[in-house]
Order: sequence, then structure tokens, then C-alpha cells
Amino acid sequence: MSAEFIHDDFLLQTDTAKYLYHQHASKMPIYDYHCHLPVQQVAEDVKFKNITQAWLCGDHYKWRAMRTNGVDECYCTGDASDWEKFQMWAQTVPSCLRNPLYHWTHMELKRPFGISDKLLCSETAKGIYDRCNELLKSPKFSARGIMRQMNVRLVCTTDDPIDDLRHHRKIAIDGFEIKVYPAWRPDKGMAAENTKALNEWIDKLQQAADTEIKDFDDYIETIRKRHDYFHANNCRLSDHGIETAFAEDYTASEIEKIFEKIRKEKTIDSQDVLKFKSAMMYEFGLMDAEKGWVQQLHLGALRNNNTRMFKTLGPDTGFDSIGDFEIAKPLAKFLDRLDSHSKLPKTILYNLNPRDNELLATMIGNFQDGPVSGKMQFGSGWWFLDQKDGMEKHINALSNLSLLSRFVGMLTDSRSFLSYPRHEYFRRILCNILGNDTEAGLIPKDLKLLGQMVEDICFNNAKNYFEMNVD
Repeated sequence: MSAEFIHDDFLLQTDTAKYLYHQHASKMPIYDYHCHLPVQQVAEDVKFKNITQAWLCGDHYKWRAMRTNGVDECYCTGDASDWEKFQMWAQTVPSCLRNPLYHWTHMELKRPFGISDKLLCSETAKGIYDRCNELLKSPKFSARGIMRQMNVRLVCTTDDPIDDLRHHRKIAIDGFEIKVYPAWRPDKGMAAENTKALNEWIDKLQQAADTEIKDFDDYIETIRKRHDYFHANNCRLSDHGIETAFAEDYTASEIEKIFEKIRKEKTIDSQDVLKFKSAMMYEFGLMDAEKGWVQQLHLGALRNNNTRMFKTLGPDTGFDSIGDFEIAKPLAKFLDRLDSHSKLPKTILYNLNPRDNELLATMIGNFQDGPVSGKMQFGSGWWFLDQKDGMEKHINALSNLSLLSRFVGMLTDSRSFLSYPRHEYFRRILCNILGNDTEAGLIPKDLKLLGQMVEDICFNNAKNYFEMNVD
């Protein structure tokens, strides 16, 4: 290869874009307020045995590509050796041209491994495997070491209310300079479509809170007790992965009766499921508002579509897709229900279906609150949309219909310590859009104004919005 593919000016098409990225975006720390990192690995400062364990384990993006390329499941989630799994991924990479995985793969090899002189393929696989594995022996490539190399300032993991948060506490006691805070993910507590699983979760909740739950009021108070516990352990944001917002009308007596049925594991009809979810979402919103938390709603995923593979591998293994649920009306009703009682917390809305970009970009404008700049946020391109095209469409929709300058920026949404170049990817795309607009005469060439805007979107806005200590 005569020249680096991922070079210093990758994705930067104009001199202004290059200036904005190199002088402003690249120097900003990473504020990764939503991810799925295994916090135990941070607490233990795990040393990865090899690049496969650091890079491929749990990465359903790569698994989907490998399956599409005709790779047997044993090389994705099965019992093939780590080298064989890496070899099959390397064999798949050339077929990923124009898929974001091709960009991400080579960006992640460049940072932090410094490998930019080769493209990953069958012929280069062994050399790259050995180079990465040698580097992984260094303390600089432990879980914490990688985070340091990538200039991470803060991460928020995704945690169930029944979690004891012992790993977060250990990290804090250790004095690790990068803040690792929990985020509240209570979705299992409202999953009334499966009363058996919900009851099992409620039983665990009782144990975690050392409280007996006799009725719905007890249930809410017990969850609130856990909410208090999370707050005491530096949690300042919640997250919900839901198909759409839930905002059915209900009465207190109806919810009490539904809860009684749940505890007796009786069948609940679909309307009662929606009412229960609606009541729980409202209660969760109240708790967040009372403590000044930020609530995040990830909307639109159609999950676990392959029944056979779900039974074999479980969730989060690469068998989800974009859904086409009704979003606008229930979302507006849910937000309005909280707002009408002056209990709407800061909120970030994410969509998985690109048809909903403008929908969410206009929805946030309905509930902005003057004293809080950017209170309502249209969250970054998520999951199937966190690629170049998805990010550009998100930025354009947000720019056209709200204030891009108030945006709280990118996140990894990842289980891998090697995914931090996604922040770099976003920053390059952002700077390229601004640079192109500048040189086309669409915005003034005020480099001080533009530079401050870039730094704010990359880090400052998030730091101010979430009000979590990063020092």
C-alpha cells in the first residue's frame, strides 16, 4: 500500500475542515455518556489475552457481517479458537467496503495500535494479529490503559437497578482518574408482557433493597430506594431501550389490579401491558426529575427477530433490526404528561429508523425550557445509524430544525474498549460538514466562532449538560 488509508486528513475535504479538526476537535477529551462496557473489566483493569478477546467478543456488528459473508457460527459466537475467529474476521473485512465496519476496523487498528501501513485481510491477518497481541502485553493496553491512551475523561455504563454497583465503587476507591459512573436501565421492571420473568426480577429487587413488596405502592417505593442508591453512587442519568414511548391513560386502581395479576403470574392482555408500562415510565420520569437526572429514550429497535438463534444465543447477538413503530403521538403524550406537572427531566431522544430524524428534531422543540439551554436533545445517530451517512443526516436535521451548537455530541454505545475512534469518526464528519459550508459561503469563515462550536459539541456541552464531576 503506497499511502495510508486512515491518514491525518481522513474524511476532511477542505482546508477549513482540516483546521477545525486538528486545532479544535482532536484535542478534546472524550465524554462517553452512554456505553455498555463491562464495568468489571475496568474495576479489574483486565489484560486482554489477545486481540480477538479485546475486539471480537460481544461485537454483534462484526458477527452480522461475518454471517452475511458465509462464515459459520462457530467462528462468531462458537467454540473456534481465538486465532480462527480473528482469521475469519480478517477474511470478511475486504467484503465490508462501503460498510462502516471497514472504516471502524482500520481506525481502531490505527488507534491505539498504531497499525496504519496495512489493510486487514487474509494475507495480513497473522502479522496484524501478532503485532496487536504483543502490544496487549503492555500495561498501556489494559482496560484502563486503553482508556487513558484515548483521552477518555468519563464513561457511563448501563446498569440494572438490582446491581450492587460494587465494581463502580472499587473504581472510585482506587482513585482511577477517569470517571466511571453507572446509568440506570430499569426496563426489566416494566416488562409485563412476560409475567414470569418480571416476577423473578421483582424477587431479586426485594433482595437487593432488603424490602418486602406487597403491592404496587411498595413496588414503586422499593424502586425509588434503588434509585436513591444509584444516585448516592454518582448516577445522574437513566436509559430506556423501548420500541416507542408508552402513554396510555390509566387509573391508580387499574395499575394496582394489574400488579396483583402480575404477582400471581396471571395472563395480562395487551392493553393492560401498555397501561402498566405507561405507569412505570411516568414514575421513572418523576424520579429522574426529582433528582435532576437526564433521561434517555432509545426508540425503534425491533429486537430478537430470529427465534431459533434467540433460543440458542440469547439477546444482543446480532438479530435485531430497525422497526417501524408509531413514535410521534405516544412520545408527545408521554413528554407532555410529565411537563404538565413540571416534572419533565432533561431528555435525550434517539431514533433507530432514519425516517424519524425530523420527527424527533421537531419534537424536542415542543418541550424546551428557557432556563435550561438544550434541555431536550436529539441524540446522536444510534446503532444502525452511527455511520457516516447516518451522522450527516442527523447533523443536518438537527441543524435545520433546532440548534446544532447546543448538541451534547457523540457516544460509543459499545461493549468494546477499542470503540473510542467512533468519537474521532463523528468529529471528522462534523468538521467536514462545517468546513464545506464555510468554503461554500453558507456560514461565515469565523474560525474562532466555529472552533468554539466544535469544542462545545465534542466535549463542553456534555460536561455542562450532565453535571457529573469529571475532575
